[in-house]
Amino acid sequence: MTTALNSDPTPAATDRPLPAGSRSEHLTFGRVLRSELIKLTTLRSTWWSLGITALLAVGISLMIASALESSRASAAEVGATFDYAAVTAIVAPMQFTMLVAGIFGAMAITGEYSTGMIRSTLTAEPRRSTVLIAKAVTVAALLIATTVVSSLVAILVTAPIFGDSGIDWSDPAGSTIPLLYSLLAMASFGLLGLGFGFIVRNGAGAIAATVGVLFVLPIVTNMFVMGGEAWQWVVDLGKYLPMSAAQVLTTPGSEDIGTAIVSLLAWPVAALVGGWLILRTRDA
Repeated sequence: MTTALNSDPTPAATDRPLPAGSRSEHLTFGRVLRSELIKLTTLRSTWWSLGITALLAVGISLMIASALESSRASAAEVGATFDYAAVTAIVAPMQFTMLVAGIFGAMAITGEYSTGMIRSTLTAEPRRSTVLIAKAVTVAALLIATTVVSSLVAILVTAPIFGDSGIDWSDPAGSTIPLLYSLLAMASFGLLGLGFGFIVRNGAGAIAATVGVLFVLPIVTNMFVMGGEAWQWVVDLGKYLPMSAAQVLTTPGSEDIGTAIVSLLAWPVAALVGGWLILRTRDA
């Protein structure tokens, strides 16, 4: 058994169809998915991460809603900027909750490497691509569910603040569409962290990489605005970062939605593909 666990799997062996009669022949994707869900939901760190995400989302929404409504009352000359104030208050906390989502995704796999549970996981299901996909689906589903709940609560608690100027549900472009994009964004942030976790296999390293892409790089690229036209290309590159793309998608009336969607999805896909290549060629 020790030899089997420590041997380097080859690409041909990791995803080869299992022989008939083997023990893992009946381990369907649904069962793998269920096992990943059980592993994540039985960890206290999962509930802490998701709970903090929800609390931040609702609390920041309340503060933004109060600030926007106060500004509306005291600055009528900028009233045009408040057309979508109610939905802005709901999606704006994503600038902070994205970090928790990314860290949650990284911890979902690095925790298994730190405890050695990844060996048991790959022994039960040798098809490593199946394990990665199941983890990705589980992480995305939990973050989407958390975002749905926190958004609903935020809508309810901010509705009395905005009163008649609340969300206009008859206008999908200014209500449901930005909210749906926020679900996609949170799932993407979590999957980016998961991908870095598979690549780095270390909690601190994966979290540092995730925070670097989601938080540090946007600040760095924006600093080059001071460099003038000569450095404008760096500022333009910043538009393709995950957070910049998410802001475009969740802002009603934004243009170039297609580029933003591609940018938002390309980062986690690239990270997960890189993680898959490392997972299938290296020992656990």
